[in-house]
Amino acid sequence: MPRRGYSKPGSWGSFWAMLTLVGLVTRAAQRADVGGEAAGTSINHSQAVLQRLQELLRQGNASDVVLRVQAAGTDEVRVFHAHRLLLGLHSELFRELLSNQSEAVLQEPRDCAAVFDKFIRYLYCGELTVLLTQAIPLHRLATKYGVASLQRGVADYMRAHLAGGAGPAVGWYHYAVGTGDEALRESCLQFLAWNLSAVVASAEWGAVSPELLWQLLQRSDLVLQDELELFQALEAWLGRARPPPAVAERALRAIRYPMIPPAQLFQLQARSAALARHGPAVADLLLQAYQFHAASPLHYAKFFDVNGSAFLPRNYLAPAWGAPWVINNPARDDRSTSFQTQLGPSGHDAGRRVTWNVLFSPRWLPVSLRPVYADAAGTALPAARPEDGRPRLVVTPASSGGDAAGVSFQKTVLVGARQQGRLLVRHAYSFHQSSEEAGDFLAHADLQRRNSEYLVENALHLHLIVKPVYHTLIRTPK
Repeated sequence: MPRRGYSKPGSWGSFWAMLTLVGLVTRAAQRADVGGEAAGTSINHSQAVLQRLQELLRQGNASDVVLRVQAAGTDEVRVFHAHRLLLGLHSELFRELLSNQSEAVLQEPRDCAAVFDKFIRYLYCGELTVLLTQAIPLHRLATKYGVASLQRGVADYMRAHLAGGAGPAVGWYHYAVGTGDEALRESCLQFLAWNLSAVVASAEWGAVSPELLWQLLQRSDLVLQDELELFQALEAWLGRARPPPAVAERALRAIRYPMIPPAQLFQLQARSAALARHGPAVADLLLQAYQFHAASPLHYAKFFDVNGSAFLPRNYLAPAWGAPWVINNPARDDRSTSFQTQLGPSGHDAGRRVTWNVLFSPRWLPVSLRPVYADAAGTALPAARPEDGRPRLVVTPASSGGDAAGVSFQKTVLVGARQQGRLLVRHAYSFHQSSEEAGDFLAHADLQRRNSEYLVENALHLHLIVKPVYHTLIRTPK
């Protein structure tokens, strides 16, 4: 075993000289290959080299450093016989730490110490197997020791598993905030917004911080059954977290009470413990909601501003707001369906419906790509192939009339899978009344491939949502 404090003189200089020599030889071989045979033969023994490196780590042959990894708060120490040059290749911190000593004691949190063998193996072989519970400690180690490639790899793993619904999104969100990983934070926030209905029914909801709760409550792209479900989830969170009154009242004021039918509002006022405790803080919002439901939206909009977020529906899954549509073998041919939605959330419009027609085409061709068989001179031109097309979804009202005066409609299409009876959203596309379709709908989807991330058992799971957006028609002078 190397002695503490001992290092070979000039070892780093010799190492870099060796790398330079290898680079020169490689470039010379490449030039010789280009100038020689027209088609060279590749000789690839990289797997054998990786296997040798694994054996080098496992057996500790010719090791010149010892890492003693101690789990914080315990006497447990794991010993790794390693090689200074290989560690320094990936980590500037290791290079400096081991430049003048052959043994180092590293204090690590317990979860990080438990996966340190995987971390070291990555430095030797460039690959490792990750479990969900190991993602954060491996990312911590990669961040601490400056191994950028592993940082990116673990972050990509976390984002991919969020999309598949396997990752603990709440815990990963808080970790991303703590480490300043903005890309991971946004991925977690988007997943939570699109799958909030599933999250509030899980144990993760109890771990939501006040900061994350506030971030979610402000969003209009939340996917859940209705606004009442969000209120009930908030009330459960308040009962468990018991935040200061200012935090609770701020959260309660973020609920969009005009989106809750009057009958449900009456029940909330009579039975809600949160409203019994903090009722005065939201009394003006409840009055606003009752006024909104009592009057015609056109009449209400003459006197009050309806452009605020309180009057904008979120992505509700309840039947009044849209319908699910499962398309089996979606690559086969065109499909169509129709569904009805409530004209608007106002109680005045509770019995009024709008019918929507939907057309799905798996291989629609833009005009620029449609078949053309001859030009002006009579020269035959190749026809576009079916695979040149892209999926298209068109949503149009079955009829137009004065019923929607002062209202425009935002359409949202959710693409996902059902797991244990709940919709897991993987993608969402939104488009407004001025457009009948989402221009980028499934733009990168390969519906021909049965294992496509957009398909579940060779079926495309959609949920179509139509959100009415009110407009102020006449502003009353102040």
